[in-house]
Amino acid sequence: MGDVLYLPGERRFVIQTRRFDWETPDTPQRRLTCLHFEHVTAVRVRGIEQGNKDALLNLLAISFVERDAPAGTATLIFAEGGAIQVDVECIEMQMKDLGPVWAAESCPSHDDQVTERL
Repeated sequence: MGDVLYLPGERRFVIQTRRFDWETPDTPQRRLTCLHFEHVTAVRVRGIEQGNKDALLNLLAISFVERDAPAGTATLIFAEGGAIQVDVECIEMQMKDLGPVWAAESCPSHDDQVTERL
């Protein structure tokens, strides 16, 4: 949770993650990655203990529901059952690997948790 930031004055939502690199499944590794949304009007959190800055969140999927084109809500769905909803005036999102790469102990397995919640 310490790597999740909402900047209402800048209308930006930022989350830094340590993603599993699915492009190299034979040599499991993770990468430091940053994801940010622009033109954010509101952020809502459910099922996540926001006070615990050391809590790990396993991002499984991002879905988008359009309200009044091009505005809508992006929902970040996490393995532990929590979600973050980001309301935007239009979708402007970028995800970028920041550089550090390290060996992963194993390949993640989350069964069908994503499809069960969508």
